[in-house]
Amino acid sequence: MPKDKQDLTQKDAKSRLSQDPHLVREEREKVLEVAIGREVRGFRRQKGMTVADLAQATGLSIGMLSKIENGNTSPSLTTLQTLANALSVPLTSFFRRFEEHREAVHTKAGKGVEIERAGTRAGHQYNLLGHIGVNASGVMVEPYLITLSTSADIFPTFQHGGIETIYMLEGELLYRHSDQLYHLRPGDTLFFDADAPHGPEGLEKLPARYLSIIAYPQNG
Repeated sequence: MPKDKQDLTQKDAKSRLSQDPHLVREEREKVLEVAIGREVRGFRRQKGMTVADLAQATGLSIGMLSKIENGNTSPSLTTLQTLANALSVPLTSFFRRFEEHREAVHTKAGKGVEIERAGTRAGHQYNLLGHIGVNASGVMVEPYLITLSTSADIFPTFQHGGIETIYMLEGELLYRHSDQLYHLRPGDTLFFDADAPHGPEGLEKLPARYLSIIAYPQNG
């Protein structure tokens, strides 16, 4: 075997031997401890209790409670049950954020789904970059990459529930919201109530590209 390959193999072997087989488990436990700590702190504050109040109600030391709330120790089930009784919450409530399903949508460059929104015209391209429902707050979020490459006599005007954020990437345009016009340039942000009529009204510099992120109630 060539010496360079032999050295590489030896390095790989040493790397594997140096890895801690419990590392992944320990990292997961740390995340759990932090999640539990946040819940304990949250419930305590909801009750209007200080750390000293909770210490008196549970018989735990202030130092121990501080470690639990900061995620610096792994409390036993007995300790958690004591805390649950003192805070008048179910034991399982301490684990709810840790168990929540979290979503992520990765859209490769140029792979967004091209869609037609009401009022879409030639030269106005809308690419949906993802779609996530945030269950905890009942909110739907839709990010769009919008490209305006040609001018048109009539611009689409939109009106829908929720809030919208626009971040200008390229070009310049005049954007209407209600009875106001905003001159948007690269790097500008416009954040607004989407229930008012809104949309591009004048294309100052083409092509114009911007991100549009719409958030609205899930039942809306």
